[in-house]
Amino acid sequence: MAASLFLIPTTLGDTPISKALPDYNKTVILSIKHFIVENIRTARRFIKKTDPSIDINSLTFFTLDKHTPKESISSFLKPIEEGFSIGIISEAGCPAIADPGADVVAIAQQKNIKVIPLVGPSSILLALMASGFNGQNFAFHGYLPIDNEQRIKALKNLEQKIYSENQTQLFIETPYRNDKIFDDIIKSCKSSTKLCIAADITLDSEYIKTLSISDWKKQKPDLSKRPCIFGLYK
Repeated sequence: MAASLFLIPTTLGDTPISKALPDYNKTVILSIKHFIVENIRTARRFIKKTDPSIDINSLTFFTLDKHTPKESISSFLKPIEEGFSIGIISEAGCPAIADPGADVVAIAQQKNIKVIPLVGPSSILLALMASGFNGQNFAFHGYLPIDNEQRIKALKNLEQKIYSENQTQLFIETPYRNDKIFDDIIKSCKSSTKLCIAADITLDSEYIKTLSISDWKKQKPDLSKRPCIFGLYK
């Protein structure tokens, strides 16, 4: 096979690899010596967890995060020009989905490099699957504005799309601000609008629940410091 760019999913937390990833992913990882990663420390830990026999010190890592200059990303793909495949590993879940790896994939496509996505967990899709919401028409918005007034406005705009376009609205928040955005949703949305909260997906502490806003007002889950996907629908 020609040298390719492999998109290698990781677990969504401290989940056994056998529970979330197929064996074939391990075969691919064992065949690669060059990796583009969001965080070298966690990537090394993930690779070692995949197969403890791997010599981590023999691998080459390129860091790709929000601080990486755009002009340097193209150079990360040089090993492919020399005949060596590269793997992209994100912090959690699937590379290039709400992840800086998308910039590398875009360049690879421009260079006519073969891009191969591997099977693995996506918190966005898993949350949508378990929500009971419209899975044929949905949008993921990443993070909502931090500014309180702008965030409330964004929530109202998302809710409007639910009713005008029959579209599920998905978004995330920094874990330490989960409780704040929960409060904002409860205050801003109609009582009949439904909210799905999906926290710690695939972990033993997994919590996925869909209720109307009026029902959520009667109970408030503990979301502090837990990775969450929020979904809104009618």
